[in-house]
Amino acid sequence: MSRIGKKPVALPKGVSAEIKGQTVEVKGPKGTRSFTATDDVTMALEDGSLKVIPRGTSKRARQQWGMVRSQVENLVIGVTEGFKKDLEIQGVGYRAAMQGNVLKLQVGYSHEVNFEVPKGVTVTAPKQTEIVVEGIDQQLVGQVAANIRDWKRPEPYKGKGIRYKDEFVFRKEGKKK
Repeated sequence: MSRIGKKPVALPKGVSAEIKGQTVEVKGPKGTRSFTATDDVTMALEDGSLKVIPRGTSKRARQQWGMVRSQVENLVIGVTEGFKKDLEIQGVGYRAAMQGNVLKLQVGYSHEVNFEVPKGVTVTAPKQTEIVVEGIDQQLVGQVAANIRDWKRPEPYKGKGIRYKDEFVFRKEGKKK
């Protein structure tokens, strides 16, 4: 039995869910999101909460049970609170600035890096050394943050680069004379 799958997903005030076949659509104050589940599970709306029930006892049905429930919970969290990733930039002369829909990064290259922000995500640079990625789609927010970080990953000797706010960068000792 899936401990995660057993729990119903509560729908807070202002959030409505609609099930059409294997697709669940969740509407909330921040927007609308939908998810299509596999045929191994059944979804049902019961007294203000969404329930996910496996079809049968096969291994795949039990695997999908918890995963689908987590995906549906992420839809509800996304349309109510949204998701957020904080990045910080470390290094002398390294900075970021938003210009319209383009994030301009100066991260040690001979040229400025222009990162086009995709639809569905909001990127802001409150300080020159901070980047905030926000949106209602958890996968998209994480992917955009990872793409920004890929421009200059933190290096282990001086720690320069773009890192997540809570990321620990293992530091190496340099050459000795």
